Amino acid sequence: MPTQPRTIDRLRLTDFRSYALADITAGPGAVVLTGDNGAGKTNLLEAISLLAPGRGLRRAGLPEMARIGGSGGFAVSATLGCGAEAPVEIGTGTQAEAPGRRLVRVNGAGAAANALSEWLSVLWLTPAMDRLFLESAGGRRRFLDRLTLALVPQHAGHTQRYDAAMQSRNKLLGGERAPDTDWLASLEKQMAEHGAAVDAARRMAIEALGHEIAASDTGPFPKGALLLEGEAWQAGALAEALGAARRADTAAGRTTVGPHRSDLAVTHLAKDQPAARASTGEQKALLLGLVLAHARVVAARTGRRPVLLLDEVAAHLDETRRAALFAMLEADAMQVWMTGTDVSLFRAIGAHATYIDVSNGRLSRL
Repeated sequence: MPTQPRTIDRLRLTDFRSYALADITAGPGAVVLTGDNGAGKTNLLEAISLLAPGRGLRRAGLPEMARIGGSGGFAVSATLGCGAEAPVEIGTGTQAEAPGRRLVRVNGAGAAANALSEWLSVLWLTPAMDRLFLESAGGRRRFLDRLTLALVPQHAGHTQRYDAAMQSRNKLLGGERAPDTDWLASLEKQMAEHGAAVDAARRMAIEALGHEIAASDTGPFPKGALLLEGEAWQAGALAEALGAARRADTAAGRTTVGPHRSDLAVTHLAKDQPAARASTGEQKALLLGLVLAHARVVAARTGRRPVLLLDEVAAHLDETRRAALFAMLEADAMQVWMTGTDVSLFRAIGAHATYIDVSNGRLSRL
């Protein structure tokens, strides 16, 4: 499938985090944001991450994103360049009277948050993800679900409906009265339907990513093998398992079977060892290699190149890997927004990049 450039040509913020107003016009390639720690660089990446479904790269609550001393709400909007197609305007934010309610607009019309995935795929790598292979399975599932969502826009809806039905089931099982078995069966049917879809989409994403990694030249970035640990759920089997687990789940106070118990396992192929046992540098290089490979899968399968957000990546790569990263990004022709404290780390990208200095919420071209 031929791919079309899908870039953020203009980004506008109002009362978002440290920005009363911000307006950035960007080119189609690299956008480099440099400045001191705490200057507001990551806030700009977080704003972009909200132009896709989900809670953004910090997973913060909506009220936290509104600028202190501002109107009480916030707005993030972008003009998307869509190749031969007409530009598209997308935006999200909140209003002061309902700071916890997210609003989304596409070309001026109201839309559901999940509709954003039809227009833009956003992938990111942040310092907070450096311990992904060492921390809880929940973090790895969320990482995998973001990768999956870029390939299967319906994935967010299935995940949300599965979680909602599971919460209702847990509440029913934990009540003081004996639960209504018909209502339990209805909730378990919903969980089974959406849970099977969640599991199938995750496994499809892993398979596609595995094929891309095996076929591609990753240069100095180690190759990783991915596996979804846990039962491969079909709807009928999951409904049966949930029904059989009612007594155990009542005692445990939670649902003990289902795709919410799965885990993403990553292996460093060259060393044939779990990623968790690799060095800190190897883990970061593995993770970066996975994100780059996934970006190529998204471009090939959807026909739209995603936008990449790389927060403080260059500073933690040696010169060889840094040069390889820039070369791979240029070859893949995707727009990438990168942050760092030292602009000299990015000079190898060249003059065609957009360089922006960030200082206490103020932006200036370099």
